[in-house]
Amino acid sequence: MSWRVLFRAVFWLAALAVAVLALSPGEYLPPQALNWWDKAQHALAFVVLALLGLPAYPRDFGKLAAGLLAFGGLIELAQSATGWRFGDWADWLADCLGVAVVMAPAWWWHRLHRSR
Repeated sequence: MSWRVLFRAVFWLAALAVAVLALSPGEYLPPQALNWWDKAQHALAFVVLALLGLPAYPRDFGKLAAGLLAFGGLIELAQSATGWRFGDWADWLADCLGVAVVMAPAWWWHRLHRSR
């Protein structure tokens, strides 16, 4: 099995885990001590997804970033439809920040080395 196949499997399992956690009823999740921690968890989840996605899809920067941003937005829309969770655009912005923290340096590195 190639490394790329392994990274793709881990990436998709992580995406599934994020979706399940995001859509689970609140009583099944650990209590939150601080409100800002919710935003940090969103950003961290999308940092992890982006870090796993880069080696899984190394030639598809733009598609990976766009897909992760869409995934974050769809999670918020799905939460709004559950009746037990609330969609929050501030959560989506935290997702976007997590993606940007990984993708911006990766894009810069790619452009730097592509020009050589």
